[in-house]
Amino acid sequence: MSSPGETVRVGLVGTGAVSQLVHLPILLERPDVEVVAVADRDERKARAIADRFGVDRVLDDAGLFSDGEVDAVLLCTPNHLHEDQAVAALDAGLHVLVERPLALSADGCRRVLAAAEAARRCVAVGMSHRFRPDVSALRAFVSGGELGTPYAARVAWMNRRVEVRRTTWRQQPDEAGGGAFMDLGVQALDLGCWLLGQPRIRRVSAVMTREEYEVEDAATVLMETERGVALTVEVSWSYNASEDRHFARVLGTEGSGSLPPLEVFKQLGGRPMDVTPRQPDPAGAGPYMNAYRRQVDHFLRAVRGLGDSAPPEDQVHLMEVVEAAYRSARERCEVAL
Repeated sequence: MSSPGETVRVGLVGTGAVSQLVHLPILLERPDVEVVAVADRDERKARAIADRFGVDRVLDDAGLFSDGEVDAVLLCTPNHLHEDQAVAALDAGLHVLVERPLALSADGCRRVLAAAEAARRCVAVGMSHRFRPDVSALRAFVSGGELGTPYAARVAWMNRRVEVRRTTWRQQPDEAGGGAFMDLGVQALDLGCWLLGQPRIRRVSAVMTREEYEVEDAATVLMETERGVALTVEVSWSYNASEDRHFARVLGTEGSGSLPPLEVFKQLGGRPMDVTPRQPDPAGAGPYMNAYRRQVDHFLRAVRGLGDSAPPEDQVHLMEVVEAAYRSARERCEVAL
């Protein structure tokens, strides 16, 4: 662990959109962080991004892990690289924050967690939605029993159809591990499970559709938890509308909650009453960027030994559910876990 108050030296692997728009701006605005180096399999791109953000050094990922001047790494690479890169970084004694998914399989997640335990280093997975105030508020209503007993939840993550002039790794099954469900569904599933208190899923039924890619561009997945709660996740890359549509909803015997915007209704005096807590509008960047800021801060506190450093063991079951969903869609049957 880095000592409290010390500068955390960070390396970033993968210089795509999430690095350019989110991680590098957030890291560089912090006086307690030094971005030591960036790495990318496209060296020309890495050098251009390093010059743009004022990062002095460009390395390959192996060189960054073994550099000796790095305390922690952020992995923002294509999905199929996450597992091996996370293990290599942990084996080199580095703390790791990896963008979702942690690995492309439940066994891959177990391997990363074992490497973190052996190295006695922090590993975190980028589920930034957990750090949104509206998500935290709704989760508190659910966990506190304010909505009664939950019986259903639905999460939709539908991105507006846009013309794709050039396919990327996200449309390649070997690199992405799947299509819209792996891209959007992993975070949507995590959000639904997070709101419900991380239940165990006992059965899964999925329908996935494919248009022009080798991977699915839309998926609907119906799940049942061990306590009989119905959880539905719906995702799409081809939503025909004017803008993206992202929402979550929890239904309980005594109330309901949804977001965004956050709305909570509770049965009071025989009728549903609006009990939505007032939340201030964040100054500057919107709630999504601020959620990433809180996520990075949480990770850096863990690196310094000041905060929760519990490993993300829940990701093993999450990926068991993802694997079951793909099997269900492929075999056109319900899959029990």
